[in-house]
Amino acid sequence: MPFPATRMRRLRNTGVLRDMVRETELAAAHLVYPLFIELGTDSRTPIEAMPGIDRLSIDHAVEEAGSAHALGIPAVLLFGIVSDKDLQGSGAYDDEGVVQLATRAIKDAHPDLVVMTDVCLCGYTSHGHCGVVRPDGSVDNDVTLELLAKTAISHARAGADAVAPSDMMDGRVAALRSQLDAEGHAGTPIVAYSAKFASAFYGPFREAADSAPAFGDRRTYQMDPANSDEAVREALLDMEEGADVVMVKPALPYLDVVQRVKERTGLPVAAYNVSGEYSMIKAAAAAGYLDERAAVLETLTGIRRAGADIVITYHAKDAAGWLQ
Repeated sequence: MPFPATRMRRLRNTGVLRDMVRETELAAAHLVYPLFIELGTDSRTPIEAMPGIDRLSIDHAVEEAGSAHALGIPAVLLFGIVSDKDLQGSGAYDDEGVVQLATRAIKDAHPDLVVMTDVCLCGYTSHGHCGVVRPDGSVDNDVTLELLAKTAISHARAGADAVAPSDMMDGRVAALRSQLDAEGHAGTPIVAYSAKFASAFYGPFREAADSAPAFGDRRTYQMDPANSDEAVREALLDMEEGADVVMVKPALPYLDVVQRVKERTGLPVAAYNVSGEYSMIKAAAAAGYLDERAAVLETLTGIRRAGADIVITYHAKDAAGWLQ
C-alpha cells in the first residue's frame, strides 16, 4: 500500500521526525577535498577562476589538510603543479616530485587522514596531454600505461593511501593493479576515473593546474557527453581490471550516469563535483542570485541521492562546517 502523501507532509512539518525519515544522508565523512600543491615554501597563490581555492606550497598544504580533517573530512586528493615540464611528463613519477613530497609531509603530520593522489601526466607534459604524444599528434596509449604505472608506484612508495588514475587511457587500471601488486603495494586501492567526460566544466581546473592542452583537445580519450551506455561499459571494464572505486566526472550534468554506474557495478562510486560546477555557484552567490550555503548543500545532497558514496568537491570545507 503506498505511503499517503499527506502523511509525508505531516512528517515534514515536524523537525525531528523530518530528519529521521530523510532518505539521503550528507555528512563530512562523504567528502574528499582536492588540493593543488606547488613547490616552494610559505606560498598561497589564489586561483582567480576558483574563488577561495589556492595553489599551496607543501607547508600550507599540510596546514590545509589538517584543517579539513579537523572538520571531519576523511580524505584529500592531491594535484601537483610544476614549472619544469617535458614531453614524457617525468615530474609525475619523480620520487622527489611535488606530490610525492606533499604526500610524505601530510601523512607525517596527519597519519589518520586518507591521502589520494591524482595519477596523470597532463600537468607534467609540455604539450598538456594526458599521455605520450606521437609525432602525428596522437597519444600513444601503451607507452603511456608504463609511465602511469611508474607514477602510481612512486606515489604508493611515498605513502599514498589510494591512487586515482584520471588519464582515461585504455587498460590503465589493469596496468596499475599489476604493477602495484608486483611491487608490494597490493593493498593500495585504485580510485578509477571510469567515466570522465570531455566536459566544458573543467575550465577553472585547467587554470589552477596549468594543464590545458597546447594543441587539439582530449576528446579522443575522454568520453562523449552524449554517451551513458559507454560510461557503464567503461566502469564495468575498470571493475574487471581491479578498480576498487569507480568515478563519474563531472557530477551535476551526469547524475543519471552516477545512478546507472552504481546500479550496474555495485562498487563504491565517487562523483567529482568539478571546478566549473564550483565556480558557477561561487559566481552566482557573489552576484546575489542565490544563497551559497543552501545551493551547495542541495547540490551535494543531490549527488549523494543519485548514488555517489564519495563526493570530491572544492566546497568540502565549507560544507563540512555548515553540516556541523
